[in-house]
This record gives sequence, structure tokens and C-alpha cells, in this order.
Amino acid sequence: MNELLKLMQERQSVRSPLDTKRPIAGNDLLLILEAGRWAPTAHNMQNFEIIVVNNINLLEAIGNIKRPISETFIRENYMQLSFSEEELRKKKTGLLASMFPPSWRNPDFRLDNILNDDSSMQRPLPSCPAMMFVVYNPANRAPASEGDFLGSLSLGCVMENMWLMANSLGICFHIVSSLSSGTVENEVKSILNIPQNLSIAFPCRLGYSVSTPIKRLRVRRDVKDFTYFNKYGSKDL
Repeated sequence: MNELLKLMQERQSVRSPLDTKRPIAGNDLLLILEAGRWAPTAHNMQNFEIIVVNNINLLEAIGNIKRPISETFIRENYMQLSFSEEELRKKKTGLLASMFPPSWRNPDFRLDNILNDDSSMQRPLPSCPAMMFVVYNPANRAPASEGDFLGSLSLGCVMENMWLMANSLGICFHIVSSLSSGTVENEVKSILNIPQNLSIAFPCRLGYSVSTPIKRLRVRRDVKDFTYFNKYGSKDL
């Protein structure tokens, strides 16, 4: 049990390039998929399909897709930033501002300035030897689940299972949400021959880091910060 908790505590996204000369063994890929297979899903619908991509040409085509910056993302992301490790430790939530380009750290930003900032716009997809695309049919919602909240929750369970399994094997795992919406999603669908009635729940990069991953400050609220007993607001056990 302690080993599982340690794995959860050490899990992280590796956004840096992954070693394209070191492919992921087929058995390890199968273990990651097996972990996804046993994820809990609402009504046991198993509302997902998974496309494994390790073809160099396909990975290059996906990597060449332009991923435009979302003004909504930048504006809402700013609200989650801390500008020092001390601030982040105090908040216990969010991210360090230093993880993002300088033009994204200004509360009075103008989108046209960001769009003209080459350092912000140059967001090539970091290299990797493999990717997985988890897709689903939004028309197949879980019973009596408005907005298919339970279906989305199920897909999150699939993600977590595969992420933990990958990390247990020493394989880096990185969710690339910018490939799963708008015109970018349509380009991915075209490259991978994904039917139009399916949506991309999440794509992820897999592989081994070419260098030691950067250890960033990671924070979580303490259990006492979010736990109540018997009634909301009651801290007494």
C-alpha cells in the first residue's frame, strides 16, 4: 500500500522531449493498456477506444499541427499562478508562474501582443516514441447522467490507471489537451482516421526522458484542509 501511495506522490507530467531512439517495449504498452482496461467506468460501459501511435511519420504529422493559444486558457490560467515558491506553498494549489512564457504572466495582457510574441507561439510538440489517443462516443452517455458527468469521470479513471502504470514502469506520461479540441482535434482525426462521431477525450505522450526530469515544487492541500466529518464544516472526528 505504501508503494502505491509513493507512486501517486511521485507522479508528474514530463513536458520535455522524450527519447525517440528508445521505443517502448510491446509488453509495457500492453501493461499500460491492461491498466486502462480495468479502470472503473459508469455502468461498466467501458466508454472508450484507444489508438496507440508509434509510427514515426504519423507522430511527425501530429507534431506539425499548429496549436493556437486560447485566450480563455491564458486568462483563467493566470488566476492559478503563484509568483514564488513561498506563495505556492501557502496557497497549496496551482502552479508556479515560471513554468509559462513571460507574456502569459501579465494580468493586463492583450491577446494580440501574445500572438505576436514568437516565444509564446512557438509551441512544437516535444518529441516522443509513442502516443495514445483515448476516444469516446459522446452520444453514449451513462444512464441518467446529465451532461454525461459520469462518463467523463470514467474517462478520468482510465487516464489515472494508465498514468500510474506507466510511471511504475519508468515511462513518462504527459497529457496534451491542446490536441483534443477545435480545429486541432479535426486535424488529428484526419491523420488517424478517427470517425467524426467520436471525440478525443485525451491524448498522451509516452516515452523515456532524454535528461533528468526537472523537479518542480509540487503542492497539495493537507487532508485536514478538505475533510469534514458527518456534516460539511465539521472538523471533529
